[in-house]
Order: sequence, then C-alpha cells, then structure tokens
Amino acid sequence: MSALREALSNLPGAVFADLLESDDAYLLVVDLPGATAETTDVRVESGRLVIEARRDKDIPDGFDYRREDRSLFLDAKLPLPPDAVGEDASAEFDRGVLELTLPKRSAVVGREIPIEEA
Repeated sequence: MSALREALSNLPGAVFADLLESDDAYLLVVDLPGATAETTDVRVESGRLVIEARRDKDIPDGFDYRREDRSLFLDAKLPLPPDAVGEDASAEFDRGVLELTLPKRSAVVGREIPIEEA
C-alpha cells in the first residue's frame, strides 16, 4: 500500500485525498471541488486506478480570464494495493467528494474441493 500512499502525496496541490483501510476494503476519499459525477471518470486498467476529473466553470458574460488559479483537471494513475480487487470497486460522488471503495481479496488461503464418489 505504500506505493499508493506515495502516489497520493504527488497529486496536485488543489486535490486532497484520504486513504482509509479496514479488514475488508480500502476507502479512497478524494476532494474534487467543482467536479461532478458526469465530469469524472474512474476505472481500473492494468493494476492501476485511473481517475480523470474536470471542473466546469461558467464565465460571466463580458469577462475574460486574466489569471486562473482554480483550474482543475485531474489525470491520476494510482497503483492498486496488491490485495485490492479493482474489478469489484464501487464509487459514490457527493458535493465534489469522490468515495471509492476497493474490496480486498479474501484472506482465505485455500479452500477444500469436495470429491464426489463415481
């Protein structure tokens, strides 16, 4: 999980993220102010979690940008923890906060295979 923690520390300064862990899952909480579920894409590719988000901003009539410090386009590729199951991930987006749950693989080392008598 240290690779994921390190990758989170390298996110742009306008993006804040928390990583939580339970026995069954990881919870990644990412603040994406101004982004919405429609302007955010989250997927798993080749063992990496890919988050792309953009903030839509309305420019009032008669105004042009002279300086823009509130831009947000996030294109993050984060390594999945080795015990995370990316295919079973789920996400919620509420008021600019993305909550992504990454279940962990079962801790069961093996299972018994029943043998039927022929």
